[in-house]
Amino acid sequence: MELRHLRYFIAVAETGSLTVAAERRLHTSQPSLSRQIRDLEDQVGVALLHRSARGVELTAAGKAFIDHARLALTQVDAAVEAARRAALPSKQRFALGFLTGQEMTWLPRAMHLLRDELPNIDVTVSSDYSPDLADAVARGKLDLAFLRAEPGFDLSYRTVGREPLVVLMPSDHALTARAAVTPQDLVGSPFIGMANKARVLQAVVDDYLVRSGVKITPTQGVDNPAMVMSLVASTRGLALIPDYVENLLPWSVVSRPLAGEVPTIDLVVGYSKSNASPALQLFVSRLGELVARAADRPAAAS
Repeated sequence: MELRHLRYFIAVAETGSLTVAAERRLHTSQPSLSRQIRDLEDQVGVALLHRSARGVELTAAGKAFIDHARLALTQVDAAVEAARRAALPSKQRFALGFLTGQEMTWLPRAMHLLRDELPNIDVTVSSDYSPDLADAVARGKLDLAFLRAEPGFDLSYRTVGREPLVVLMPSDHALTARAAVTPQDLVGSPFIGMANKARVLQAVVDDYLVRSGVKITPTQGVDNPAMVMSLVASTRGLALIPDYVENLLPWSVVSRPLAGEVPTIDLVVGYSKSNASPALQLFVSRLGELVARAADRPAAAS
């Protein structure tokens, strides 16, 4: 069994289509991909996939196999990254990741913690969706990320902030006249929900609406703040989103606080305990200072 067999199998499982996986993910031919999947099933000894009217689906054996396949690839990627770092010991690399938009607030604070070590390390910075950040940390491509506490990853999470949710609306919406918006006020307008990349936020929103006794079916589901703002403006919809997005709003979109018990979502730093990077150990040891600095300047953390 080769690593490519696992990559091919995961690609087919995630796309639900041999053709899509071959053309868009793997850049190979569909017949070649089919042969690779058959070879894998021959080696495992059971069928992992079956075709249906809805596309290619995992069998019960495939569902049991896929988590182990993902873990195996994650461990291989982490091993490769560790080897590359060991081959370049003269100067450390410290790779930071940020949930898109959060770097505006948290990057200066993170660099403050590292300032004494900056002559000795190269700091790289990237931004991405929260699940992708968690995956990059698990694979050793990032040392630490500011993200949501994503389930399903073997990472340590430490909370650095709790962000209240606010209501986004078009700048000329009737609700702009309210000092604060109730959950019931959301009923009757198009509602922009979150999609798979923002599943932690969507869980917070769903829980809040259920506790408030409000039933709303999203008209759209999106992954990132920029698309949320675009749809709020274009569809005249409403959205619940962490208040850090207020720093990014265009003129056509405004926010209002929620009335009553306001839901919050945690911003955390995620890292792997198996990562022996001295820069990471320094950063984690000073997280209390990072949180204290954020508490001293609450306006900047919004």
